[in-house]
Amino acid sequence: MSNLVVIGFEEEHRAFELRAELVKIQKEYLLEMEDVVVVTKDGMGKAKLHQAVNLTATGAVGGTFWGMLIGMLFLNPLVGAAVGAGAGALSGKLSDIGINDDFMKELGETLTPGSSALFVLIRKSTPDKVLDRIKGFKGKVIKTSLTLEKEEKLRAALEQGD
Repeated sequence: MSNLVVIGFEEEHRAFELRAELVKIQKEYLLEMEDVVVVTKDGMGKAKLHQAVNLTATGAVGGTFWGMLIGMLFLNPLVGAAVGAGAGALSGKLSDIGINDDFMKELGETLTPGSSALFVLIRKSTPDKVLDRIKGFKGKVIKTSLTLEKEEKLRAALEQGD
């Protein structure tokens, strides 16, 4: 079972910094993330999602390949590639893997302008080593599906000084 963790920051850049650190930790096999998204709220009060994977672009690339392949069967690969790219981009835009986008936008609307939040869906982790690496990021735990004990350890790690 995966666990959801949402950490809020007063500055926009802090969520991006923590996401970068979590990606490094994942490369060391101490953490396995299913999804990780930064949500920022601009000065106009609009929440914006910064996905780690652009599904629209991924869908367009896959659609182009399959459209060109099918187009070759009908002797018109360029039209097939164009149609495939459009269909792939549309399906990528409509896809939602990992954390629900509507949930992130709704929670993002509660942020103050200029702030950010990091949404992480964690599949597996080595908690003691991960907590040691994220000490001092000065974030505030907004929401988790962790046990109370694990949530308290996370709060304590984030509040510790650099």
